[in-house]
Amino acid sequence: MRRLTHRLLFAGALVVFLAPPALAQSSTYAIQGGRIITLAGSPIPSGTIVIENGLITAVGADVTIPTGATVIDATGLEVYPGLFDAISRMGLTEIGAVPVTSDMRELGDYNPHLDAATAVHPASEHIPVARANGITHTVAAPTGGQGGLAGQGSLINLDGWTVEEMMIEKGVGVVLTWPRLTAGRRFGGFGGGQSRSFSERQEQFDEHVRQVSEWLSAARHYSQSLANNADTRRDLQLEALARVTSREIPLLVGANTERQIRSAVEFATDENVDIVITGGTDAWKVADFLAEHNVPVILGATQSMPSSQDGWYDEAYSRPAKLYAAGVKFAFATFNASSSRNLPYEAAMGVPYGLPHEEALRAVTINGAEILGFGDRLGTIESGKIANLIVTDGDPLTIQTHVVHLFINGELVSTDNRHQTSYKKWNNRPRRSGN
Repeated sequence: MRRLTHRLLFAGALVVFLAPPALAQSSTYAIQGGRIITLAGSPIPSGTIVIENGLITAVGADVTIPTGATVIDATGLEVYPGLFDAISRMGLTEIGAVPVTSDMRELGDYNPHLDAATAVHPASEHIPVARANGITHTVAAPTGGQGGLAGQGSLINLDGWTVEEMMIEKGVGVVLTWPRLTAGRRFGGFGGGQSRSFSERQEQFDEHVRQVSEWLSAARHYSQSLANNADTRRDLQLEALARVTSREIPLLVGANTERQIRSAVEFATDENVDIVITGGTDAWKVADFLAEHNVPVILGATQSMPSSQDGWYDEAYSRPAKLYAAGVKFAFATFNASSSRNLPYEAAMGVPYGLPHEEALRAVTINGAEILGFGDRLGTIESGKIANLIVTDGDPLTIQTHVVHLFINGELVSTDNRHQTSYKKWNNRPRRSGN
């Protein structure tokens, strides 16, 4: 009898162990009393935001708080949409000098079917650091060689035990590094290098462009074959590119020089595909051209040196204002993991050089969402949008400001991080008497 009892207890424990965990119940919150900067209209001096099932369900000065909601007192504080690092390497790299911790680039030049989410490491130490400074979501994007289709950027929240929990959209655009007519050197024998001629460089450039064009052409034929023949053999590479040729998602084209940007836009026009220029160091030089073709830009760092020896000292600082003045839609990105926390300051740097403050805020919130086709889900504080929000004690573009409360996908998320832990540890270290 005792043996039977033990077996029954073991079987019961096994069933409990193997049973799927109960689904977590979504929380209901009310952020009350704060100044709400919705970026969808005028600020609300003192209002309430209700969050249910991961979404914003009510915003206003006179909102009824649901029974049982957890109330966050934001009196004297400000509420903003969560900040969006439009392209980063978040979760793809930890320590740049240690190759085994980086998974940003796949073997081969043409991998349009691979999405970055597959390689994202949710336990990356960079994620909580970025979160603590108000970054709530990002596009993790791979890198590739010149003319290569590196893969697809993935839109993820910066919270979750698994990448599936973090996911907003697996593939938001195919990354293409636009080729350059670089001088380069040709090596051989014992005599060192010899510069390639312009005709050789032009030939290599044309070959890169021709191969991308052929991939897009093959994707169109693949789509036609699928439409006419259900037995067409599945091709994951062409299936991914078919989303580009159908204009479902854009090409995220890494281009920095004026010549690169012009040729990439002309290529996209000829191929009838949508593109987003990423990097865009010299985008301000062709701002009118970009506005004419309705091509948006995801800008790199403004806190940087001039791009050439004879460039103006404020070239990077004034770049955003020049794009804004020309009517080019743009967003900011860090293209990094460890620097993602500095995103608000990249936007802030443009303000003293002519960029309106609200436009700087929009460039780290709603603009990136709209550029990538998610403006109806992210970027402003409106009913029906994903509840990615930050509650701060001041302007999030100012370095003195602290993020007091952080919401991602409707859940209150801790701002604890490794930087904070290290600061507390060393700030509390034993001190010699008299010091």
